[in-house]
Amino acid sequence: MAPPTSPLHLLLFLPLLLLSSSTSAKVPPSETFSYSNSGEFGPYIAEYSATYRLLPIASSPFQLCFFNTTPSSFFLALRLGTPHSESIFRFVWTANPSRPVADNAVFSLLADGDLRLTDADGSLVFSSKTAGKDVKGLRLLPNGNIVLLDTRGSSLWQSFEHPADTLLVGQSLNVDKKLVSRLGGYSLAAESGGLALYMNKITGGKPLLYSTGDGIMRIAGNGLKSVIFRADPQANKENEIPYAYELGFKLEPNLGSLITGRPKYNGTLSFIRIEEDGNLIAYTFYSPVDYQAWERVFIVFSSDIGWENHCRLPSTCGAMGICAQEMCVACPEPPGQLAGWSEHCAPPTAAEPMSCEKRTAVAEYYKVVGVESFVNRYGESVEGVDVGECRGRCDLECGCLGVLYWEKERKCWLAWVIGTLEKVGDESHVAWIKYYK
Repeated sequence: MAPPTSPLHLLLFLPLLLLSSSTSAKVPPSETFSYSNSGEFGPYIAEYSATYRLLPIASSPFQLCFFNTTPSSFFLALRLGTPHSESIFRFVWTANPSRPVADNAVFSLLADGDLRLTDADGSLVFSSKTAGKDVKGLRLLPNGNIVLLDTRGSSLWQSFEHPADTLLVGQSLNVDKKLVSRLGGYSLAAESGGLALYMNKITGGKPLLYSTGDGIMRIAGNGLKSVIFRADPQANKENEIPYAYELGFKLEPNLGSLITGRPKYNGTLSFIRIEEDGNLIAYTFYSPVDYQAWERVFIVFSSDIGWENHCRLPSTCGAMGICAQEMCVACPEPPGQLAGWSEHCAPPTAAEPMSCEKRTAVAEYYKVVGVESFVNRYGESVEGVDVGECRGRCDLECGCLGVLYWEKERKCWLAWVIGTLEKVGDESHVAWIKYYK
């Protein structure tokens, strides 16, 4: 007769049993899939003038797809829009925005539970890192959240926790996280003191702060933990029927809200995005209509529906330009004249880095009067210096393209970016642009 099994033996065997069951977890065969980036392109208009291939994972008006703006350089994305509305498709989530894939890349949910995107050469581009977990299947929810569920219906992975440049309604952004624009040049960061917009890829180092929405996006103290993009119905007390929806950021924990638009219809199909040019825009999609279903209900840099005028957006006039009444009106040129503005307007030293690095020429400066920029609004100043010392500090930095200087206050800011110079009434607020003869 076999000896009885002791409780101690059972306790020793139980972890091995649990480990065996977890590592042998399999996705039901009916829930696995493998979709190749191949075939015909979709017939409807998409933003960025993109072409796209739809995948059979949809929850109207959302659908997964591969899209590209240059040949053989695709991104796995979630698009929002419907063919019957005759409105542009917009992309609201991307699996790996910094890594495009080629034709014949594969998006798959494997039997081991991992959701992954592999390029045509087999290299791994994206993974949910859920291999070996109790994955039952993938669901695309009506709010645009892509979710991997376990056998109990709980989420093991969700796209809402991995935003790219966009927040959909109900999606949150935790402190120390950020949205990054499609081409990587700008970001919206959640910080303990509020939200802030930054310019990335700056010569000389760290990102540059260029807006807090004129201070509106900041909070008193440093208690912010996260923000949630919300669409809350506004109703009359008499009949409780919504007459509008209020879009905005809910500040957690219980720190109030930032309102970013009030569409006069159901606004639950809305999102807010950091754009390629650094603007922050809220869009809303009204699916019942057949024409012009999209509306921009909030733009940070807009005097009509935002917090700052368009001349305060660094990219409004490209690399450089003077902006007045939300229009680019002039291009400052050496030795100090103003020419008509065009997209070719740029700081002279931006094209001559070798002159500085090899010290083959002496830097000179030309003056632009009555202007300000994000540099003096949000940058760190040096006070109590004359203009010669201010420019001398710029001479020592090859990445410095000029300075902002307030003559009466004797305040100096080094400019690593010139961008848009907003015309102001005080002519003692000047810019000095570096150049080499």
